[in-house]
Amino acid sequence: MKLPAADLGIMAEHLSTHEGMISKLKAYESAVRHSDLKHLLYVHVYMLRAHVKTMLALIDPDQTREVHLPELPLLHFHQHSGALSAAEKDITLEARSTAKFMGSGNFNSALMMKHPNVRNIHLQMSYQDTTLQTLYTRLIRRGSAEFVPMASDQAQRLTLQHYQHVANE
Repeated sequence: MKLPAADLGIMAEHLSTHEGMISKLKAYESAVRHSDLKHLLYVHVYMLRAHVKTMLALIDPDQTREVHLPELPLLHFHQHSGALSAAEKDITLEARSTAKFMGSGNFNSALMMKHPNVRNIHLQMSYQDTTLQTLYTRLIRRGSAEFVPMASDQAQRLTLQHYQHVANE
């Protein structure tokens, strides 16, 4: 497959980022005891390696077939896997930030990419990163490790009233 130089440059940058992220997540995986977090980190590393393999296939000039991204494996949390330790909460928050960062990067890169297959795969990668971000959030909320401030009904009503005219114009 012949690639636009811009697409190659973006993927080369992504590959070096993936290399560092995989190393970090593997270190986290070996440091935690919580079974659900350990498995989620394992799946995250698996997914990033699948992204690397897919980008390498896209870069290969001898590749003649359309490249496809493997699906993210299904992940289920155990009912009674226990609470996260303080260090595990920090690791979970960091891993979620990693997924968020990678998802945003893949989405923004896809907007700049020229080759349709490369663009589509990076949109899929972004979706997978977002799915992992959601799974980390679910694990964090299960352990009450996150505070999310809620808007008051009054603030929501005032905002609704202020912008209602936009829908009617």
